[in-house]
Amino acid sequence: MQQPIPRFIGSEVYRGSSYGPWHPLRIPRVPTVMDLGRALGWLGPDTYINSPRAKPVALELWHTPRYIAALQRAEAEGAVDAETRTRHALGTTANPVFAQIFRRPATSAGGVMLAAELVAHGGVVHVPGGGTHHAFPDRANGFCYINDPVLCLLALRRQGLERLVYVDIDAHHCDGVEHAFAGDPAVRMISVHEERRWPFTGALEDRAGGAGFNLPVPRGFNDTEMEAVLDRLILPRTAEHCPDAIVLQCGADAVTEDPLSRLALSNNAHRRVALALRDLAPRLIVLGGGGYNPWSVARCWTGVWGALSGQEIPDRLPPQAEAVLRTLRWPGARAGKTPPESWFTTLADPPRPGPLRQDIRDRLNTLAQR
Repeated sequence: MQQPIPRFIGSEVYRGSSYGPWHPLRIPRVPTVMDLGRALGWLGPDTYINSPRAKPVALELWHTPRYIAALQRAEAEGAVDAETRTRHALGTTANPVFAQIFRRPATSAGGVMLAAELVAHGGVVHVPGGGTHHAFPDRANGFCYINDPVLCLLALRRQGLERLVYVDIDAHHCDGVEHAFAGDPAVRMISVHEERRWPFTGALEDRAGGAGFNLPVPRGFNDTEMEAVLDRLILPRTAEHCPDAIVLQCGADAVTEDPLSRLALSNNAHRRVALALRDLAPRLIVLGGGGYNPWSVARCWTGVWGALSGQEIPDRLPPQAEAVLRTLRWPGARAGKTPPESWFTTLADPPRPGPLRQDIRDRLNTLAQR
């Protein structure tokens, strides 16, 4: 049976949407990926799908009705009262009230739930607007208002797909997803994240009730080390679970240039992980996630889409794609004032190899013995 062509789910709801002028998510992300993909000829009517907005009842598959109502009310009123702020963590510095506080995450959720339907009979779908893995049933958390990875996994179950693997390579631990599936033998969770980094969960000893493998990695985590993690943890633990479907949270905040982590990956690592996982199950959904440098996010996720859709990553971008990257601005960031020329002219970073440190070897050995 021939596999369906890879599909990309995006939306214009992200264009011009910002968490506020001082928030890390003040930058454009998904629209730039869409614009780059079109400039490269990688997105057309056969591959691009406009994301629907999930209805409240669909979001209540995991979130509480009271919380979803609070999100809708916050968007309608443009503010929250003290009780809502305390109960639901809305209107805080990390989780501010902004113009699309309900529509934007509900669209991300609608996109990943649609992806679950699209892969029911096999295939690959990229949803860069997804990946908000910190939200909890009754509250926002860590810039995340709705936990679309959880909803994606639940939607896959509704398609009759029971054995699922969730892989998360974001710099921050997927605390909300682990909360949802801890102790569930049918869902295997694998998280690679920076140690001693918010939310300070996901310790090596944390097994998520037997459902998870957590690998906190030290600062300076490089391409060589990610290759070892892929070969010794992610791929064997995924393969042995015999998944019906895989969901990859592909946060771009693990690359060197990101301001909210101290990891040292090139974006080649993200493409390598996505392509390797594609071969281990008949269904793969790739989400976005963290990423707070507008150039590195756009180049990373566009490159992931190019790899998944069988495109050749060019050595130098054509003028139309280069123009997209040259229009980006990063207000308030020192790096945004003098970005290197390669951020405008390439998608693929130079490889960032390094030593495979003994503490990472030891942690991999510990996980291999479970």
